[in-house]
Amino acid sequence: MKGPPGTTTSRAGPSWRPCVVRTYAAAIRKLIHLVHTRLDGFIDGPDGEFDWPSIGPELSAYGRALNDRVDTFLYGRVVWEMLAGFWPQAESLSDDPHDLAFAPVWRSMPKLVASRTLTEAGWGTQVIRDDVTGQLASLKAGPGKDILLHGGSNFAGVLTRAGLIDEYQVVVHPVVLGGGRPLFARAEDRIALTLLESRTFDHRTVLLRYQPADRRL
Repeated sequence: MKGPPGTTTSRAGPSWRPCVVRTYAAAIRKLIHLVHTRLDGFIDGPDGEFDWPSIGPELSAYGRALNDRVDTFLYGRVVWEMLAGFWPQAESLSDDPHDLAFAPVWRSMPKLVASRTLTEAGWGTQVIRDDVTGQLASLKAGPGKDILLHGGSNFAGVLTRAGLIDEYQVVVHPVVLGGGRPLFARAEDRIALTLLESRTFDHRTVLLRYQPADRRL
């Protein structure tokens, strides 16, 4: 006697009874790279300026929803040092609604920073010094919510080459400064990406969500 599709049958006693076999795929934490860039393709200015991103109400709301998806912020050293100089005291440096809303989230979120030179970082931050890609691969395979890599290009390039980034969220701002660090640094090989979504915020910025083309939706 055949059971319904997707089941097997086993004999127990005088009659056949369907025995449903279910398999569950283990959930893998995603590593998401969120980066702000300009229309000219750079992530900072010629002198390292980062005063040009405009975070309107719609983009700020999207950021809050994204933060709810994750339980870890990830940084390279350069971005970490820039943000660690601002977010711990953001309320005394800015009255922008987005800054005031995000500052306590940043302070309370567990954070990782990859660095060969830092020995400690503060603000609930763990420094990863050795076998960074191996440690992050193990972290992705463990329990938890997604991991959010903020900004940067060199460190993101290392993780891209290691195949660890699952999704790129690129926020394009309508600014041209001519120079700075490129969005994709050290891109030694061709990278094929699949567009997942494009969205406009506040009539100013555009979000482009991509995943590596070899990943399943």
